[in-house]
Amino acid sequence: MKKRFNITGVCFPEQHYMADSSAKYARMLEMIEQGDYFAINRPRQYGKTTALFQLTAKLNQTPGYLALRISFEGIGDRPFEHEAALSKSFIGSLAAYCDRVDPVLGKWMEEQVDAVSSLSELSDYISVLVKKAAKKIVVLIDEIDKSSNNQLFLSLLGVLRNKYLDRWEVPTFHSVILTGVHDVKSLKLKLRPDEEHKYNSPWNIAADFEVDMSFSPSEIQPMLEAFALDNQVQVDTAAVADRLFYYTSGYPFLVSKLCKIVAEKLLPTLPNKHWTSATVDQAASMLVRESNVNFDELIKNLENNPTLYQLALALVINEQDFPFDLNEPVTNLGVVYGIFTNRNGLAIHNRIYQEVIASYMSAKLLVQHQGQFPASEFAGSYLLPGQGLNVPKALLKFQELMKAEYNKKERDFLERQGRLVFLAFLKPILNGHGHAFKEPQISEEKRLDILITYYQHQYVIELKLWRGQQAHENGLNQLADYLDRLGLQEGALLIFDHQEQKQWKSEELNWKGKRIFAVWT
Repeated sequence: MKKRFNITGVCFPEQHYMADSSAKYARMLEMIEQGDYFAINRPRQYGKTTALFQLTAKLNQTPGYLALRISFEGIGDRPFEHEAALSKSFIGSLAAYCDRVDPVLGKWMEEQVDAVSSLSELSDYISVLVKKAAKKIVVLIDEIDKSSNNQLFLSLLGVLRNKYLDRWEVPTFHSVILTGVHDVKSLKLKLRPDEEHKYNSPWNIAADFEVDMSFSPSEIQPMLEAFALDNQVQVDTAAVADRLFYYTSGYPFLVSKLCKIVAEKLLPTLPNKHWTSATVDQAASMLVRESNVNFDELIKNLENNPTLYQLALALVINEQDFPFDLNEPVTNLGVVYGIFTNRNGLAIHNRIYQEVIASYMSAKLLVQHQGQFPASEFAGSYLLPGQGLNVPKALLKFQELMKAEYNKKERDFLERQGRLVFLAFLKPILNGHGHAFKEPQISEEKRLDILITYYQHQYVIELKLWRGQQAHENGLNQLADYLDRLGLQEGALLIFDHQEQKQWKSEELNWKGKRIFAVWT
């Protein structure tokens, strides 16, 4: 079977190209050896289930260990109707898996299912099982989010917790690992029905899980080397790994998705079959324009949480600064969903997500204000000979639009969301022939560089707020340096001037050897 890059389900080394996660697994195995109970809480498609499969395989190859892996996905509601049903379902699931690795013990477990009809009896059963197995039993439970709102499930965790606390006196599982998006340590368990106000966490015995599940460039590179060897193609592995990390910040799904696009859509079209950093750039431009389950989840989480949506908008579009504090509920929620990260302050997790969020928000605005963006004016009117883009014409047209709308009831909105309005304005101009990547810059001006790819051309438009002449000149210096790094001679500057007496002007500048077209709006 030919190996491929996988973006759905579990990854297997025999079938899929995989990043080198051996150091991560080694750290998890150390925690298991120590007898830790812990939870792997990471966003969707972050490699949690693959980690469980790999850990299970490694443990079952280790003398003295028995690893049993189960999942709460798709089990339905019936097991949670009463204690007996949950206890039997839990034992049955463990027995079914045990039958694969230790059929004799698995058969014994199946025979005991009907004898357990309560969580108390389940607790006793676990002790008997551990004695009979005469091994360190490790239980790995996937998709715990599916049941985390169920009181009986929390009671089951409570049983495991109590046995952990008594582990020096009563035989119990050596280690228990849970995976899910949300942190079950924060869930609360009512101790008894008659005690309305007494709560405890059923999983506060869990060790902190600090293993970085994202892929570093050094972990991505061996995957690329394996692909190059198998397919007899040239891959600039170190540079490509760095570029993949540049766009994804190591988010496993996004790394694999970009590789899949290159391997299946781009390399077959390249005459020299050479995978470079530029190939990754092309794949990233394709990825941010597509729809997939991961992006659907991202947008759904934003739409279902208006405060989270507004915070993401402030970060992506308005370049506002916020401290990173996991105790702040909206920040914590964004981290749980994989949207936010800590980068010397709150930031969007990766550049791909930044693009997807900006594109979605601008498209949403475009629909809401479609009367202000007449499509007939866009079709082909900004195309230059040689498939170039007439950036000055686009900026002047945007200035005209803003001036026409400024004195109407939209004034406050335009001042607050001017950047988003511009991205929405730009979208139909590019119209499938190009893409605008946002490159946020940390500086006194809160500037936002937009790198446009249009057919085979590149253009830079810097968006900034007017903060006086000195800040303006500093911005020109930075833009000229950025153009120099990209090997471009021309750039553009769009200035949002919120002074009472606005400047509606444009000018062409020659700054540090670069031609810059500036427009005030």
